[in-house]
Amino acid sequence: MKFLDETKVYIRSGDGGAGAVSFRREKFIEFGGPDGGDGGRGGDVWVEAVNGLNTLIDFRYQQHFKAKTGTHGMGRNRTGAKGGDVTLKVPVGTQIFEEDNETLIVDMVAEGQRYRLAAGGNGGFGNAHFKSSTNQAPSWANPGLEGEEKTIWLRLKLIADAGLVGLPNAGKSTFLAACTRARPKIANYPFTTLHPNLGVATIDEKEFIIADIPGLIEGAHEGVGIGDRFLGHVERTRVLLHLVSAQEEDVAKAYKTVKHELEAYGGGLEEKPQIVALSQIDVLDEEELKAKAKALGKACGTPPLLISAVTNMGMTEALRALRSVIAAAKAGEEEA
Repeated sequence: MKFLDETKVYIRSGDGGAGAVSFRREKFIEFGGPDGGDGGRGGDVWVEAVNGLNTLIDFRYQQHFKAKTGTHGMGRNRTGAKGGDVTLKVPVGTQIFEEDNETLIVDMVAEGQRYRLAAGGNGGFGNAHFKSSTNQAPSWANPGLEGEEKTIWLRLKLIADAGLVGLPNAGKSTFLAACTRARPKIANYPFTTLHPNLGVATIDEKEFIIADIPGLIEGAHEGVGIGDRFLGHVERTRVLLHLVSAQEEDVAKAYKTVKHELEAYGGGLEEKPQIVALSQIDVLDEEELKAKAKALGKACGTPPLLISAVTNMGMTEALRALRSVIAAAKAGEEEA
């Protein structure tokens, strides 16, 4: 399944049905009077966050959504039926923006959340509505009101508890595959990961969701490589796991490069709790490991975790560290 996290769609709610002009005509009833019913209301356009989706790929094949027009009123004071609604089903974490792609309409953060994007037009009054003591037989009725139409942007920001960041080939996908049932593409060349992947990790009978995003390189905020647009998928996380490959010649420089890109992107990423880990340590001997761990610790200001997803070395400690930060963040949110 392809990954799509931003798309533009056109929506239009239904027009209201027209009121009817009708008169009661029955044998032996000389003055039947008007009996035209009102038109039905036009259908609405809704958006709903549903489970089981993690991409907006469905909107690549359908970009126009139109609700049904309300049924026109009829004689015998019969009101027209309401037009059928249209519902856009989106993944949890989808943001809806106006056509300028800046004005936020709604943020769909919970499963089952619904929001009306465009209201249908009201139905018109039939001629029975206009009957009065001075006008016993009105011969006019109202047309239905037009529905709303607009172009909107859908932008997906995945909901995850922890996010993996680092340079290309830092071992992010290997880490995700080792601790979850996700099966991201893993290969020995840069930018193996071209779109975010999600996995559910379990440690000490506690579960949390991890998001793996494509690697960042120097200048990513200016569009170098595949840019930094995928950083939006870790904006909602409670903690970041910054992986620095032990195969880097200068681990301190590798750490500072990604740190700078996070700061340049903004979005609050630079303020998130961050756990730094030296990954792929199985390729180093003990002396090299100590030297690089010391250099990385000096750069980040705290001793890094030492992990190897291939040999499972340090993985339990890393997952427990992530879980601890996530639990503390959740507790703080509940108190607030």
